[in-house]
Amino acid sequence: MPLDNHEKIPLSQKLEQLNWLLISLIIILAFVGFLMLYSAGGGSFRPWLIRQLLFFCLFFPLMIFIAVTDIKIWFKASYIFYAIALTMVIIVDIMGHNAMGATRWFRIGPLTIQPSEIMKVCTVFALARYFYSIEMQNIGKIKFVIIPLILIAVPTVFIFHQPDLGTAAILAIVGISILFLAGVRMWKFAVVGVGILTAIPFVWHFVLYDYQKQRVLTFLNPNNDPLGSGYNIIQSKIAIGSGGLFGKGFLNGTQGQLNFLPEKQTDFIFTMLSEELGFIGSFFTIAVYSAIIAIGISIATKTKHQYGRLLTMGVINIFFVHMFINIGMGMGLIPVVGAPLPFVSYGGTIMASMMIGFGLVLNVDLHKNSDLKL
Repeated sequence: MPLDNHEKIPLSQKLEQLNWLLISLIIILAFVGFLMLYSAGGGSFRPWLIRQLLFFCLFFPLMIFIAVTDIKIWFKASYIFYAIALTMVIIVDIMGHNAMGATRWFRIGPLTIQPSEIMKVCTVFALARYFYSIEMQNIGKIKFVIIPLILIAVPTVFIFHQPDLGTAAILAIVGISILFLAGVRMWKFAVVGVGILTAIPFVWHFVLYDYQKQRVLTFLNPNNDPLGSGYNIIQSKIAIGSGGLFGKGFLNGTQGQLNFLPEKQTDFIFTMLSEELGFIGSFFTIAVYSAIIAIGISIATKTKHQYGRLLTMGVINIFFVHMFINIGMGMGLIPVVGAPLPFVSYGGTIMASMMIGFGLVLNVDLHKNSDLKL
């Protein structure tokens, strides 16, 4: 049933028409995360699982609330959310909490908030609204591309300065992908690509921090410093390889349980999963991620309005890029840049941003058969 008069439909009917397959897959991923965080804690709810359960119970209702709210509300507030998120990113860059040599967080009591994670979704918000307001024949014109490039570049620069290369790269990739999906001509991307390749020597010598350069060199040959910069990726490969077909068993991984595996609750949680649950567990998890992505793409292609299409694909791109980077760096396919695995890695802010994002995807799905007049 098309929801042309969405705001007049009873809440019970909205809840009934939600995409419960997508919601179920998200719950399955979260459950996989709960298991891995329990294992990472040595068979204990503390220190990570108890908080992750709290995050999930807090943000899951928020996702449902966003899903059943009139999409016009989110459309009208798109630029406001972007401005709020950008303000937070700038403030944290100036006076945020410093940890592990980076200033990326606000500390509120025992909790930390990372505004850059929220910034990704809010950038998608703003870009989707901007391109909805542009006539299709004008999207390819240079003057209409300047504003979205600024919307992408400003937060990317501040996030890179924190420094957080991984999040900055994800934001830039997702932002540029929305430009492509909106209809910006391919030759413009080719020009930008040539410019990026030309700028690599300058970026290497004058922009990247020393530890970021070291990550690239370690990626190329981790055995150059097996007990230093190459330690993480070497241990990760050992853990994944030793898992075999069925894994060593839940709570029985050696690299993870004996603390050889660093950041096992966040950046290398997929590695821990592979060691304990093996290829079968890894394949199942990737299959769930793939199903979510496929459902998201299906929703986007069936949606009649540009705002919903770009909003959905932007969220799915964030989800995919996070998954690809996290799994890829654990396997040594890309440099270690620090990207949590959505719904599985520990973290309140990434849980919040993904729940907000998929709340919007579910919201768009309710309207996919409607001709909205926003």
